[in-house]
Amino acid sequence: MSFELSADHEAFRSVVRDFAEKELAPHVAKWDEEHHFPVEVVAAMGELGLFGLIFPEEWGGGGGDFASLCVAIEEIGRIDQSMGITLSAGVGLGANPIFRFGDEDQKATWLPDLVAGRALGAFGLTEPDAGSDAGGTKTRAAAVDDGWILNGSKAFITNSGSSITSVVTVTARDEDGGISAYLVPSGSDGLVVEPAYRKLGWHASDTHGLSLIDCHVPSENRLGAAGSGFRNFLSILDDGRIAISALAIGCARACLDAAVDYAKNRMAFGAPIGRNQGVSFALADLAVSVEAATTLTYKAAWLKDSGRPASQAAAIAKLYSTEAAVTATRIATQVFGGAGFIEESPVARFYRDAKILEIGEGTSEIQRLIIARGLGLPVA
Repeated sequence: MSFELSADHEAFRSVVRDFAEKELAPHVAKWDEEHHFPVEVVAAMGELGLFGLIFPEEWGGGGGDFASLCVAIEEIGRIDQSMGITLSAGVGLGANPIFRFGDEDQKATWLPDLVAGRALGAFGLTEPDAGSDAGGTKTRAAAVDDGWILNGSKAFITNSGSSITSVVTVTARDEDGGISAYLVPSGSDGLVVEPAYRKLGWHASDTHGLSLIDCHVPSENRLGAAGSGFRNFLSILDDGRIAISALAIGCARACLDAAVDYAKNRMAFGAPIGRNQGVSFALADLAVSVEAATTLTYKAAWLKDSGRPASQAAAIAKLYSTEAAVTATRIATQVFGGAGFIEESPVARFYRDAKILEIGEGTSEIQRLIIARGLGLPVA
């Protein structure tokens, strides 16, 4: 059994890595410092075909597999986690729900621009009082003659307020108690984009809260069958967990590479600090965790691409990879010592960016709950 990527995958990796090193690396420190969301980079990633990787050619996509998307997210995330999550959310949470659950008219309306990277879509599931308990949504949908009126709030929504955001898919509780999904075009009356969050990390990512105040949604904009929104979105999150795992690999690998390079060149007591077992053993352990995270992530992607059940594998990959990424940033910062605590350090930004990986797309605690249930344990 082998989860080795194909020659085509590795050739694609080289293309994305070259793009990231030339188009992202020279600017990421400034974007981070200024909390700037670079719309022009989204367009460039679109021109490279990154937003269309997993979608059929009929919608302008590349018809590729999920492993290809993971490669792209890993390589973008190795340089900049903010642009990595922009890609991950744009594909997995913006376009994918419409592709999987939309009717032909909805696909024709939204997918061409989303797949091309000319527009971004957002995924409005989380609420101020409904995060891990996503089924506790309080946003309401009241039926009217020509559609629905939505009222409620959404929190921490990626790609929700940029100049190229075209649509937000939101969950809302119907009058019969079921949860449905609705496509809310940007600029709709009653859709209020709150000011951007002041975040610990992901400074160059576009993240806002949303308020829905008597927001009218036309009848043709319900996504999927009535009452299917929550169930459908949970299946979307399975895919998202694999993608976040790839983003975490990019973070961990970047920290490993930077720390190894520093350990080879930083002199102390007349020798490179990498000569000391306290440093070299820590980096050896980090190399093991990066390798393990990579294997778990691409195994989950392989299961998905093979049409096999992947929920358990996605949760395992997400849990391990994201916690490995957080550990990687801590180890790398420790290797850099005082220099790692300075913003100019190549690991400082990753240190701030990594923590959200253990929270978004389901916290580590939720992943453990999913895994425990998969073992057949009678957990709550």
